[in-house]
Amino acid sequence: RYCKVKVSIHIDFVYNSFQAELVDPALKGTLNVLRSCAKVLSVKRVVITSSMAAVAYNGKPLAPDVTIDEGWFSDPAVCEKSKLWYMLSKTLAEEAAWKFAKENGIDIVAVNPGMAFGPLLQPSLNASVAPVLELLNGAERFPNVTYRWVDVRDVANAHILAFENPSASGRYCLVAEVVHCSEVLKLLHKLFPDLKLPEKCGDDKPFATTYKVSKERAQSLGLSFTPAKVSLKDTVESLKLKNFLSV
Repeated sequence: RYCKVKVSIHIDFVYNSFQAELVDPALKGTLNVLRSCAKVLSVKRVVITSSMAAVAYNGKPLAPDVTIDEGWFSDPAVCEKSKLWYMLSKTLAEEAAWKFAKENGIDIVAVNPGMAFGPLLQPSLNASVAPVLELLNGAERFPNVTYRWVDVRDVANAHILAFENPSASGRYCLVAEVVHCSEVLKLLHKLFPDLKLPEKCGDDKPFATTYKVSKERAQSLGLSFTPAKVSLKDTVESLKLKNFLSV
């Protein structure tokens, strides 16, 4: 039996007032969608686009032998203390969604993607692909950061699987690999050896640590993750096609 589904869309934007421009829209937008769904009997399940931002920021130390899974929840107090306003907005929005669902008997599933790379659908540049373009467009140094890498096509597929699979429930972390920017550059060198890429890090600190994110629940839905190497190649080719890159 088929039914309708509502999906809240993740939007990137620049902000000045974190409460007015991040937290309030995230909370109100999520709850407005759920309130509308609660009024329509034909809506049997709501798939929510949350984020790894609502998962990973709880103050626990990260290391190569640490695995983040769906049992992790970002701590609003940690986010606020560290002024991680975007992470706070996603954390509070997902918390509000689960609370509303429980109180109103709505079946919801949350997908929690990392940083989505891959081909651009729209003509404009989005915030998650921008770091790759910066590396390609003459940056002198690369940032000392790690990326929770996931292909945007896998994120889209996960939403469909979460909607169509009757046994889907709870949360699903979507991260193919956690990679340091230096590793991204190594892949770019192999894929596009003629590109001029930055060779020095932006600071002299030890590289930001990598860690693991469990794929088990996402794979139980039938999701196969696109390797970062494939996703990166398709990202660069898309940037060329959209005329963001002239090489």
